[in-house]
Amino acid sequence: MTCSLGAIPITTPFILAPMAGGTDLPFRLLCKEYGAGLCYSEMIDCRGLVSQQRDCLELLLTNAAEQPVVMQLYGRDPATMGEAAAILSEHPVAGIDINMGCPMEKVVQTGAGAALMKNPRLAEQIITAVCKNSKKPVSVKIRSGWNQHTITAPEIARIAEGAGAHAIAIHARTWSDGFTGPIDHEVIRQVMESVAIPVIANGDITSHEQGVALLKKIGCAGVMIGRAALGAPWIFSRGVNQHPSMAYRIKALQRHLELAEIHLAPEPNLSKIRNHAWKYFRGTTNGPAVRRQIDAATTYPELRTCIDTLAEQLLRQ
Repeated sequence: MTCSLGAIPITTPFILAPMAGGTDLPFRLLCKEYGAGLCYSEMIDCRGLVSQQRDCLELLLTNAAEQPVVMQLYGRDPATMGEAAAILSEHPVAGIDINMGCPMEKVVQTGAGAALMKNPRLAEQIITAVCKNSKKPVSVKIRSGWNQHTITAPEIARIAEGAGAHAIAIHARTWSDGFTGPIDHEVIRQVMESVAIPVIANGDITSHEQGVALLKKIGCAGVMIGRAALGAPWIFSRGVNQHPSMAYRIKALQRHLELAEIHLAPEPNLSKIRNHAWKYFRGTTNGPAVRRQIDAATTYPELRTCIDTLAEQLLRQ
């Protein structure tokens, strides 16, 4: 099965997953430069979008260089989700995604995110409302189920397809699993057998090679990479060392900072940028020391000086 979103072809089956606090425009652009075929935004609260809250509107920032991009909505009220989809449809996005996989307590407590995996009727109402009001293709990101006793992914996938969704992305863990334990490839296969629309596999893909292996193993339309891409956008690049040198890491980070300077207000977003920055040094010998330096930066210029100094030190070695 080829990877596409409605009539929109995706150049490669490697896709950046939506991550709150992670997949802002600068990072999406960076992942696109490293080969991601499609990028998903941070999740957007449908109520905030409908009421035009500033923080939600800021999440809509995009440009031509990152297209195609999918913006993700979350919420539990079908009418509000439909209204938000209509608003989002007027923006330059390739598609709209419905979040039915977020395990965060503050999201689940409202009945949104992964809580919808135990409420198929409400899930159907939400997907129907979004598809009816969207001018753009709709995807749905789900989990295996609520817990190991309620594996509802195949049922929800059938509901989504019937309601008009164009693709399914499945994180093959339940809500109760969180981000731990093995990925259930059998559930992904069951979802693939349940629908005719593209199915994208998500969860614990930590290298480009692993993504290729999963595509071959189960024949899914695409693989979606989330946490493993943070601080490692090269995961989308074929033939690149997945454990690169410090020089390679710093060069990638410097490009990330350049994009942040162009597309964000660096000073108000210092905490977010700093959180991205230290991840580039995970797993390295001097990673903890570098993180301490990054965390000590109290202004964006200090952070930039810290990274540029590290680059200069490497050049002198």
